[in-house]
Amino acid sequence: MSASLLPPLNALRAFEATARLGGVGRAAQALHVTHGAVSRQLKLLEDHLGLALFQRAGRGLRLTAAGTRLQEACSEAFTGIEDCVRALQRPATSPALVLGCSGSVLARWMIPRLPALQAALPGVHLQWSALDGSFSETQATLDAVLLLAQGPWPRGWQVRELAPERVGVVVAPSHPAAHRLRHVPPSALLQETLLHTSSRPQAWPAWAQAHDLDPAQLQLGTGFEHLYYLLEAAVAGLGPAIAPEPLVAEDLAAGRLVAPWGFAATGGFWVLARPDGPVDARVDALADWVVGQLR
Repeated sequence: MSASLLPPLNALRAFEATARLGGVGRAAQALHVTHGAVSRQLKLLEDHLGLALFQRAGRGLRLTAAGTRLQEACSEAFTGIEDCVRALQRPATSPALVLGCSGSVLARWMIPRLPALQAALPGVHLQWSALDGSFSETQATLDAVLLLAQGPWPRGWQVRELAPERVGVVVAPSHPAAHRLRHVPPSALLQETLLHTSSRPQAWPAWAQAHDLDPAQLQLGTGFEHLYYLLEAAVAGLGPAIAPEPLVAEDLAAGRLVAPWGFAATGGFWVLARPDGPVDARVDALADWVVGQLR
């Protein structure tokens, strides 16, 4: 239908209100106009269409067949317009980016930086999911995962290497071995009872091999299920532990831990990975931010 065939909008509004509310008086009250104004709009509409839309029924009005058809069309149209306007006025929000992250990285590294992250990426709404392990089928249901991992990378994932992983031995200054370990070679650690975690069982053996030591000579003491608990135990002075550098950087700066031999690359990486699929600019922006923080 061309625009010239459409009745005046005010006439349609008066008709829709009259039909819906069952009378000219009620329509006038709802539209905040006079009874006469509604009556004039109804006559204008009937003249425009050349059809009767109402017929008298006692002291009230009853829709004709043409009026019933027009009421149905008007009701649908006005409802659609109201829904559209409501949606346009509603603040635009994007769905949260669901990001998987180990509980230790989340607690010790990410959470203290959340204010900086929110300030840097105010349009990225994050929902965090604590996880352990690497590249599982369950993790493929997330939007992205932040991991400490080592290649080769599995199929089905887009993996961005953010920074090399560096680990080292850390111990609290209050521990009896702390001062002695600062002045001796790494082989001295073979005489110490070591804290360890089941979430990274290869951490100590890999460190020993990197320092030309026999992993079988390591003396493993108290074990913890998660790296987070291991590091809390180290800060409490329970013994030497091994840790990724970023997770203990603040403890080192504050003097809660010392690293007698510094940190060395493991061959692994901090990575931000997402399952294969459409590009998500939020993931790329988050990766750029993490790279900056790891520097």
